[in-house]
Amino acid sequence: MTKEKKTSFGGSLFVILSLCVVMYMQIFVLHQDYATHISLLVVAAIATVVAMLSGFTWDEVQAGIVHGCNIAMIPMLILMLVGVLIATWIPAGTIPTLIYYGLNILSPSIFLVTVAFICSVASVATGSSYTTGATFGVAFMGIGIGLGIPPALTAGAVISGAIFGDKMSPLSDSTNLAAGVAEANLFDHIKSMFYTTGPAFIISLVIYGILGMRFSAGSIDTSQIDIILKGLEANYWINPVTLIPAVVVVILAVKKVSGLAVMVIASLVGAAFAIIFQGYGLGEMFAFMNDGFVSNTGVEAVDALLSRGGLQSMMWTISLGFIALSLGGILEKTKMLQVLLDRISHLVNNTGGLVTTHVLASIFVNIFSASQYMAILITGRMLVPAYKKQRLLPQVCSRTCEDSATVTSPLIPWGLCGVYFTGVLGVATVEYMPYVFLSYLTPLISIIYGFTGKFMFKEGDIPSVKTYHDDEAKGVS
Repeated sequence: MTKEKKTSFGGSLFVILSLCVVMYMQIFVLHQDYATHISLLVVAAIATVVAMLSGFTWDEVQAGIVHGCNIAMIPMLILMLVGVLIATWIPAGTIPTLIYYGLNILSPSIFLVTVAFICSVASVATGSSYTTGATFGVAFMGIGIGLGIPPALTAGAVISGAIFGDKMSPLSDSTNLAAGVAEANLFDHIKSMFYTTGPAFIISLVIYGILGMRFSAGSIDTSQIDIILKGLEANYWINPVTLIPAVVVVILAVKKVSGLAVMVIASLVGAAFAIIFQGYGLGEMFAFMNDGFVSNTGVEAVDALLSRGGLQSMMWTISLGFIALSLGGILEKTKMLQVLLDRISHLVNNTGGLVTTHVLASIFVNIFSASQYMAILITGRMLVPAYKKQRLLPQVCSRTCEDSATVTSPLIPWGLCGVYFTGVLGVATVEYMPYVFLSYLTPLISIIYGFTGKFMFKEGDIPSVKTYHDDEAKGVS
């Protein structure tokens, strides 16, 4: 019998160490933390050389690249359409209306709880925790100072809400990325996250409520919120009718329509609303859908919140996804990931060990790479075979990607997320770190589920949901 080709453990480990060194050099020595694409290309070249020295041909390496790109194709197309959808929903009034109603929920008596809740609504509507932090977050920081609430505590509530909403939004790039990496349906992935992130967010709200009781809210200054509300009222059609595009998304998701089709339909409905009810021309909508919508209300906070979207705005994440998954395809098809996984097989031979390993590995990659995207991509692809072996559904893997990589990213002082929130909120990462309760509770709950088997969905548990072995049954590698 012909011996199966396989990269040695030493060669596989060399590639991973090369990734660590190259990423370290680019991020911490060259200070180019926004161009990790090039690091991945360099490591892909190193992996190719190692694979060919191990007996693999170029055609086999190229097959791995194509395999990775095939995995990325649908999620990346969805991401393109997410940018298009955002650029139609803003002029249609859908996103402005969601934000407006969210702000009106503000209750002085439960300030911290309200902060977290409104930030979650804003992130679900926009698909961006960054945008929420830079707009609502800044406004709430000012209100919190007026109330005498420690800035670090307010920042913790802002970030917890923003991260939760980002994870739950089908418009989020990290949410789409995690689903794609784990080969899960987007809406199955989001529903699966409710089992871990939902309880974590509820517990966080309870803690914020208890902590908030110590502060008086009688003298709250809502002037900054009033400015945003008036800016929205004066420039956008705020009406429940504009929420119909969002309702369409919910209905289609419940009916298990393909995520790609949902984004196309929702984008077209949003564009139609903008043209019919807001008076925009067809040419304007085409420009918005490609380049993004630019808000010109004259209200800085409103313009910062609503100037976004467009297909081109998603290309950074899309290119990162294709390059990273091309590297992942090489590592997978040349057996490098399998060789490394064999060495830690004793850690992932049960659901508890698998989830714990996934969580800790993601946090480690987050700390080193300074990027939640890298933590999702690298650990997710490395551990997919282990999830397949235990016949777990893809959304369990995708959920764990976000339960570990996404929620802990704001806690890394030198990470992209930590640096961003520190910059916009004016609070050092190490200061707000103790109060971002969602970031601690979510991975903890995920690990508990792993050991108890609770909500660890396996093949057959949820009828009609795609499994890893469906493609294998059809002869797809």
